[in-house]
Amino acid sequence: MDISLFDYDLPEHFIAQHPIEPRDASKLLHLERTSGRMTHRIFRDILDLLHAGDVLVLNNTRVIPARLLGVKEDTQGSAELLLLRQINDTDWLALVGGKGLSLGRVVLFPNSSVRAKILEERDGAQRIVRFNQPIDDILDQLGQMPLPPYIRSTLTDPTRYQTVYHQQSGSAAAPTAGLHFTPELLIALRDKGIKIAYCTLHIGLDTFQPVKVTNITEHQIHSEWAELDDYNAKLINSAKLAGKRIIAVGTTSARTLETAAILSAGGDPSDPYREENTCAWRPVTAFAANTRLFIYPSYRWRVVDALITNFHLPKSTLLMMISAFAGRETVLAAYEEAKVHAYRFFSFGDAMFIE
Repeated sequence: MDISLFDYDLPEHFIAQHPIEPRDASKLLHLERTSGRMTHRIFRDILDLLHAGDVLVLNNTRVIPARLLGVKEDTQGSAELLLLRQINDTDWLALVGGKGLSLGRVVLFPNSSVRAKILEERDGAQRIVRFNQPIDDILDQLGQMPLPPYIRSTLTDPTRYQTVYHQQSGSAAAPTAGLHFTPELLIALRDKGIKIAYCTLHIGLDTFQPVKVTNITEHQIHSEWAELDDYNAKLINSAKLAGKRIIAVGTTSARTLETAAILSAGGDPSDPYREENTCAWRPVTAFAANTRLFIYPSYRWRVVDALITNFHLPKSTLLMMISAFAGRETVLAAYEEAKVHAYRFFSFGDAMFIE
């Protein structure tokens, strides 16, 4: 499957540079995937599109201030670390920025006694780094919010790159579909009888790594930590068995749910396209593990009935996942419709509800 099938033209002025206020005032494109019918709404209208008994699944990850700016100890040249995943108290997987950040080099951080030594070189700019002390409790002072590179404006309020329901620290990027929810909207959804479940997926390397192969089936997706606990698994299973819908908020929640379903049926999430792994739905299982589930067209969906998502980058794994859910041509037609109606794209942009 050629990567060019997932390309589209997006002039720069469509890329949102600032979050909209209030959060739920963003635009919402409602896409019915079977018919291709589209209607234009405001995000808070999601209240009218969901039904009592539906389960809304939110990723409660919290973005850490994972961008650390420092200097190389020996040359005082600039160096940058983007923390992707914590390995133990002092060791992290990181992306590095700056020349010569090879094995053994040490990075210092201004106005701090913290030091980081490069222990291991991995693919591309990936490194294993070891800090001279645990940094969990001082990250807020040491680091900055890791905004995507296409956002060039300064974020004056770091909480706007967090969901209002974040709980579990560990993500290198926000689950952006969740940025549209306000506390008031969540209360209104509960009052309507919509159930809310939580999962966790800490977003890592693939948010920042482009797909570099021509045939997308050859792309090696990196693992990300995901978790679904027993309480939320039972909530989802009960609703599914009662014929209610499971609505994933964002591609990260969708990956977590589908991973749980594949594991429940004894399949392998790292290779869900093998015949023995293309199971029908079974009750999802609680789990806590890394997932390498890569969803692209031909994927057989097990759990997710509807999806809330933002508009994604051309040729990205996220666009491939959305195309697997609603059909590539239908999704690309919706993206063209969104441009006609001046929707805002990417992390701080507008949303889609696909059912």
